[in-house]
Amino acid sequence: LTEPPGSLLAAEAMRAAGLLLAWALLRPAGTQQCHLAGPGGVLRFTDTHAEIRVPALHRVPSSLDPLYSLVRRCLDLIQQNPLPTELLRVALNDPGSVRMSQVVQYELGYVVCAAVALLFTVAVPVAGMCFCYCRSRRRCGGRLRAHRRSLGCRRHCLLACLSLTSLIILTSVVCAFVTSQRVKGQMEPGLGAVPATLRTLRQHIANVPQGVQMVVDQFEVPRQQIISDLGGLSRSVGLSIHAQLKAMTYAALADLQDRAGDLQTSLHHLQILDKTARALASARAELEPVLRERRRRVVALLDDPRCTSCASVLGRAQSLELGADYGKVPSVEKVLKALAGLPRSDFAEMIRQGNGTFNSIPELAVERMAQVIQDLRDEMARMTEKVQSIANSFPLPDYTRPVSEALVKAEDRSQPYLREVERFEQYRWIAGTVLCSIILLILACNVTGMALGAYGLSKREDPSDYECRGEAGAKFLLVGVGLAFLFSWLLILLVFATFLVGGNIQTLVCRNWVNQEIYKFIDTPGNLPPSMNLTHQLNLRRDSNLSAAYRECKSGAGLWEVLQLERSYDLDEHLKTPKYTADFQKRLGDFTARLGDVRLLRSEGRQDLETFARSGVDEVDYGRFQEEMKIPVVQTSLPGLARSLEGLQKMQRNGTVAGRLAAEARALWQMQNSTVQSQEALVAKLGESVQFLSRLAPHLQERVKKTLATTASVEARLPVQAQQILRQEIGCFTRKELRYFAQYLNWVGQTLREDVASCQPLATALDNGRVILCDRIADPWNAFWFSLGCCTFFLIPNIIFAVRLTKHFRPIRNRLISTGSEETCPFHIPRVTALKL
Repeated sequence: LTEPPGSLLAAEAMRAAGLLLAWALLRPAGTQQCHLAGPGGVLRFTDTHAEIRVPALHRVPSSLDPLYSLVRRCLDLIQQNPLPTELLRVALNDPGSVRMSQVVQYELGYVVCAAVALLFTVAVPVAGMCFCYCRSRRRCGGRLRAHRRSLGCRRHCLLACLSLTSLIILTSVVCAFVTSQRVKGQMEPGLGAVPATLRTLRQHIANVPQGVQMVVDQFEVPRQQIISDLGGLSRSVGLSIHAQLKAMTYAALADLQDRAGDLQTSLHHLQILDKTARALASARAELEPVLRERRRRVVALLDDPRCTSCASVLGRAQSLELGADYGKVPSVEKVLKALAGLPRSDFAEMIRQGNGTFNSIPELAVERMAQVIQDLRDEMARMTEKVQSIANSFPLPDYTRPVSEALVKAEDRSQPYLREVERFEQYRWIAGTVLCSIILLILACNVTGMALGAYGLSKREDPSDYECRGEAGAKFLLVGVGLAFLFSWLLILLVFATFLVGGNIQTLVCRNWVNQEIYKFIDTPGNLPPSMNLTHQLNLRRDSNLSAAYRECKSGAGLWEVLQLERSYDLDEHLKTPKYTADFQKRLGDFTARLGDVRLLRSEGRQDLETFARSGVDEVDYGRFQEEMKIPVVQTSLPGLARSLEGLQKMQRNGTVAGRLAAEARALWQMQNSTVQSQEALVAKLGESVQFLSRLAPHLQERVKKTLATTASVEARLPVQAQQILRQEIGCFTRKELRYFAQYLNWVGQTLREDVASCQPLATALDNGRVILCDRIADPWNAFWFSLGCCTFFLIPNIIFAVRLTKHFRPIRNRLISTGSEETCPFHIPRVTALKL
């Protein structure tokens, strides 16, 4: 029942700190931040349009890029004229009025190349026929007439030149083979991509209504998420209120429980105090005559002359008298009378009910918010109908028919041309492969001829000797020369034909496609005939053109933003969040509920505590009790006096005196054990009560007032703070659910602009056409004729070096004296000199 003063003060300090912490937690309750949305706050929508997208193609880096760049620079040198807008306008609007001089003027670079090709086509076969005639006359490719020391140097120089020429031709023919295969590999998928892309675009446009409906159907994702969140809203609100207010409420209940305990314990100790003080006063009255008689007899015995050495104890016996007088202490009857009948209320039950009511706030929130949750679920059903209006009001299906018809027409008209292109590409590949194989055969003759000729020279001891391997080498070289003369005109024709087609594609189409000149030509009024008016055929806006539409589509515009509509359509206006969530927000904003009505202290309990504070417990002079308790029950120690008498007994010679001393000692022991010890026990019991009451009394008024004030304040603030937390939680919930709406509507706008109803596939298709035509077909095509042209033109030095080298592989006709040499011919006849007699 007792506590040390230090522990009680520490407990009070802890309770005060708990109350301060509760208030600190409570004050900012209305301004606490909402919990950040975790990964679950991000909605995942289904990709609804992936199967009909136009994949964007890009230029793929290649090891042949330096060759492609070189060819483009050469073509830029050949064709330096800009896009012939005037010539194209006349050709498209009135083909019959096109003047040849205009075409020649624009194609002047190609005309010069055509003249060179014609000259080559005529000159090389004529030179070949002349060579054949000379060979028949044994004049070309024969044998050297005389051996000179410089022949070795010439032979090595010719070998080096022919080897270098063969290496260049070999490199060029390898590049020709590779680029030819690349053209063939890209031509078939490139041609197939044209109708496939047109079909994909038609499907993209035709599936716009279905795609918009699928996008609208995805509202089911946020709807299910919001309905799921609504299911846990009420309990979440209740738990949040309970969590944020429990520290304050539990602290107030704990403080109230302490005051109720103080009341019960104080009443108990006051009753003990009154009863014990009365018992001690009564016991003192009974002990006083007995102690007086005992002192008289002991003093008389010790004063007897027969008692030996008894004078030393006589003084102590004379001072034997009563000590503390508890009849003088203050009475507590008045306090007990004021506290009579307390406590009239059951504080334990009161605290249990208050605690139970507070802990039932989550269940109460579920009950109070059930109707608004159901209303919000019904509102979500109506919101689904509002979202459906996005699909119902979407304007595109009535305005995309011209685009679809134009795509169908383009697909039908392109099929015959594509088949012709594929057929001519097959011919080009066959011709290119055959002619490249012939060039390889010429190179094989060169390599074989040089190898056999060089080997024959190394085995021939005399330059005039016949050597079959050297002769065979010379014949291989001449076979290569003959093949070169025979097929050079076919090579130059193939080179010029592919050059004319590929060069014009690069300089007339690709170059002007990259710098947007083609779009400018198309956009200029009057350049195209009325039947090719793309703005009208594609139903573009009247204030727009192909270039503007391309740029808008490239930047991610929607079809409705580039097509001509009866009235403008603003998608952003249809995707504003308040248009769909206003009623939802209003229902949440208007909801109120009292969730914090908790009675911690009823009026009976408050009256009990007020009576306890006014009872005068703190007015009793507990110091008087403590002063009396410091005084012993008997002034002289009865055990000490009894032991002194027992010691004197042993010293007596007179048996009568000794017997009387023993009897008095036993009487003192009996008084100590029976009466004095019982009074000392009552004093100790009295001390416990006095200690508790003296410790409680100075703080009683303050503690009771504080408890009553805290309890009243908490009861008054609980509904207010609960309402604030309710508004805060509903506000957080509203913002969270609005984020779901905003995510969905943003996704709708992004999906319609960039996917379902985007015009970006049109721009992507145009870009893909440029990549396929220019980067994947035209570049290797032009590299093919460039490589094959290098082979063809390097056949001329190849022929010259091969013909010159054949003479060195055959035996020399006559061994003549070299200039400046003293060596003589083996058949030299000495001069005859006449002798003088």
